[in-house]
Amino acid sequence: MDLTFWNGKRVFLTGHTGFKGSWLCRILIGAGANVTGYALKPPTEPNLFTICKVENHMDSVISDIRDRDKLIHKFEKSQPEIVIHMAAQPIVRDSYKDPVYTYETNVMGTVNILECVRQNNCVKSFFNVTTDKVYHNNEWAWGYRENDPLDGFDPYSNSKSCSELITRCYKDSFFADTKIAISTARAGNVIGGGDFANDRIIPDCIRAASRNESIVVRNPHSTRPYQHVLDPLFAYLMIAQKQYEDINFADCYNIGPDDYDCISTGTLVDLFCKIWGDGQSWENGYSGGPHEASFLKLDCSKIKSTFGWSPRWNVENAVCKTIEWTHVYLRNGDVCATMDEQIANFIESGASQNV
Repeated sequence: MDLTFWNGKRVFLTGHTGFKGSWLCRILIGAGANVTGYALKPPTEPNLFTICKVENHMDSVISDIRDRDKLIHKFEKSQPEIVIHMAAQPIVRDSYKDPVYTYETNVMGTVNILECVRQNNCVKSFFNVTTDKVYHNNEWAWGYRENDPLDGFDPYSNSKSCSELITRCYKDSFFADTKIAISTARAGNVIGGGDFANDRIIPDCIRAASRNESIVVRNPHSTRPYQHVLDPLFAYLMIAQKQYEDINFADCYNIGPDDYDCISTGTLVDLFCKIWGDGQSWENGYSGGPHEASFLKLDCSKIKSTFGWSPRWNVENAVCKTIEWTHVYLRNGDVCATMDEQIANFIESGASQNV
């Protein structure tokens, strides 16, 4: 990844106040991009967007992706070359509590941002971030490929399946004869410093450990593809750049860890407790609840063969980096410097892989 490509590029990023969006803002601003962000207020308190101090170095628009008129107005004003769409209601259990809001945000939000692209001639690269949960889940042992059926079970997963289909429809209906490159990415579960969300396993671990409490694990036997947040983010940037330079790279891609990092939640928490230390422990808190897939894995052969891509940090490194960031935060240290150091280390680890 050569971040010099992004210097001076006009980037429109939806969902910039979220966990992944905040990390991506830090990367893009550090690379010299002119970033316009469009999202609701940060979804948690505390939140990484405020902590990582990027707001004064970008045009941060706090508004709802469902407000198409305002979105179009801000889009026309910024005239972006590259659009990265990450705005979403991202929590499975929350989607059961409020399915209407989930569909309005994840489905119509995709329609609204694609309408902005359709009505403006400035965009060369559009990139829609969805989820590994878009597939019809058969609970089988092998990874899903990009040509497997899209049919998410719960409202969150299903709305993201719809987002994929909408993107494909717009690509075929409105952009087939244009020079606008359009791709989607289906990424696995991410972990990293600064995630304060509810109903996510590593934030739950950190909250319990920082209070010297036993961690309650809701579903220890579920298996997921876990990766550090920088792995998919740099993959997003790579694809957005490559298709900007050559539209033939525009497609849909799975982005996930290698098979050995597709582990059960219990195994992940065991790893967290070992690295955190201080005798940290966990307990099985399963009590039923709404349906969630018990086994999910991605086949990432396509992105590997197309770009020569491979994940850089295994799950142990991902947990170490997350705990490293957390300890700095809990000591009121310089978390911005820690983020920049981890970004630099990540880039260096990629360079060493290519030697």
